[in-house]
Amino acid sequence: MKHSKFTDIGQFRSVVYNIKHAARYAGLDKDGEHILDLNIDPPVVTFEGTIKLHGTNSGVAMNSDGEVWFQSRTNIVTPEKDNAGFAFFANSNIETFKSFINEIKTKNHLTDETVIIFGEWCGKGIQKGVAINELPKMFVIFDVKIIPTDDDVANYYLPKDKWNHLSDVDNKIYNIQDFPSFTIDIDFNRPDLAQNKLAEITEQVEKECPVGKAFDKSGIGEGVVWTGEYKGTRYTFKVKGEKHSTSKVKTLAPVDTEKLNSINEFVDYAVTENRLNQAIEQVFSTNSLIPSMQGTGDFLRWVVNDIIKEESDTLVDNKLEPKDVNKYVSIKARQWFFTKLNKMVGI
Repeated sequence: MKHSKFTDIGQFRSVVYNIKHAARYAGLDKDGEHILDLNIDPPVVTFEGTIKLHGTNSGVAMNSDGEVWFQSRTNIVTPEKDNAGFAFFANSNIETFKSFINEIKTKNHLTDETVIIFGEWCGKGIQKGVAINELPKMFVIFDVKIIPTDDDVANYYLPKDKWNHLSDVDNKIYNIQDFPSFTIDIDFNRPDLAQNKLAEITEQVEKECPVGKAFDKSGIGEGVVWTGEYKGTRYTFKVKGEKHSTSKVKTLAPVDTEKLNSINEFVDYAVTENRLNQAIEQVFSTNSLIPSMQGTGDFLRWVVNDIIKEESDTLVDNKLEPKDVNKYVSIKARQWFFTKLNKMVGI
């Protein structure tokens, strides 16, 4: 028996960074550093959102020898040394969980692997402040992890269609796919435009938990977990409502779409080829320097400062301030600069 933790679910901004990097990854240079092709536009990825339940992360595992154990988020638990009564519950339903895992192994041609069914153990007495805490205790399956015997082979999670039928409602074992879910297409070239929809759905769930409502219990929900796939890699992030936000997982602030459009129009207008070439000349050529990665900061500062100096009237006319546009100016200028460097060294 060996505890295997459920992978932490991060924030939206981390997924944005990782997918952009995956889209533009072009191999390694001679020093082992990642080469990024900044001319590649990030993709549009479809994400599915399922209800995030406010309980305690739990799991039932079985190895190739048929040995079964129960987990909390951080430990193996037993009916004698339990976590909110989950091990007692799981042990009482051990034959059901064994049948689930054997079915998973048969359908996916697994032999020596360990299978862990992860879910949320939730209900009365486990947490406070949400609709489901007024319901009898139940286990809601939300993922299945496969651990190969070979340590050199990475662990992985099964696609939802491999486990979304598993449930035993008579014994309070449910499946998160049995409850309402959401879909959204996120354009990772403009991911900020998805924030309004993500925030709207989160607010909807927080106002009335769909899982609680399915059991005729009205009350607030915690948030939504979003899952998508790109280039064979699964990406997840969670969005919580304000009542459940912590310093680790912040709520997504809605964005002003009209203002964002103004910002992008301004950047297209101000960050021109001529201005960028002028920056190269002023920062590098006049100082007898060769453009390099080490000079990126100086290059970007020149571009930003020149735009603020020369285009302040345009900013005012568009009701914008330097702090509104500086980040976007830097992004476009950096992409152009890196592309130029790559061409100079023949990459």
